Amino acid sequence: MSRIQRYFLELSYHGGPFHGWQIQQNAFTVQESIESALSTYFKTPMTIMGSGRTDTGVHASMQVCHVDISHEFDREKLLKGLNGILPKEIAIHSIRKVTDDAHARFDAIERSYVYRMIFRKSPFLDEFAWTSFFTPDLQKMNDAALILLNHEDFECFSKVHTEVNHFRCQIKQAHWEQKDGELLFHITANRFLRGMVRAIVGTLVDIGLGKKPVESMDEIIKSKDRNKAGKAAPAKGLFLSKIVYPENIYLD
Repeated sequence: MSRIQRYFLELSYHGGPFHGWQIQQNAFTVQESIESALSTYFKTPMTIMGSGRTDTGVHASMQVCHVDISHEFDREKLLKGLNGILPKEIAIHSIRKVTDDAHARFDAIERSYVYRMIFRKSPFLDEFAWTSFFTPDLQKMNDAALILLNHEDFECFSKVHTEVNHFRCQIKQAHWEQKDGELLFHITANRFLRGMVRAIVGTLVDIGLGKKPVESMDEIIKSKDRNKAGKAAPAKGLFLSKIVYPENIYLD
């Protein structure tokens, strides 16, 4: 046994079968699956800390967690071993040594999400996109998305009864693009509230479909009232797509 060393694991997962990221009683979660795989591999109980939670059904093309390991190991063998133990819906892509105080959640500088919409039935994409048979106005949605950058308090897009100290987030970019028959919503911020991105998407789509005017986005945010915003978009279209950390926390 050697000294305890902290590592960042970069991974991705299909969120469909899981009740979100965080361990819960009587529920199948991503965190539980990874901790179980690590504990099985090293034959000792192990815990991880993720960069943040994803809700039931939400996917991640990039998620990061940290783990403290006191055993010597071969990194390639560990990658193969963990991926062999984990369910097919989770893949570990890399293991990087970091400083002892590096923290997957608190050291993240920014996080990005992508939301996918498609407009015709697809047996290949249905699990990973919101299928809509009404095409929203892209320009209106982008005009409304720009209004997000003028605000910091997003209580109106947060799930109610959530335990947070404040509702302030610094949104750095928010825009829609049309690509290969899909509409993709990109959003980056220093932090996100529970249910925030899906509530934003639902509100923007309402605006794109003419149910609300573009100017209503400003009024909705200022109201701080979740009932004023649109319904949450389906979880299956949402992907945690990127997490950025300071380079100086990495040791290799």
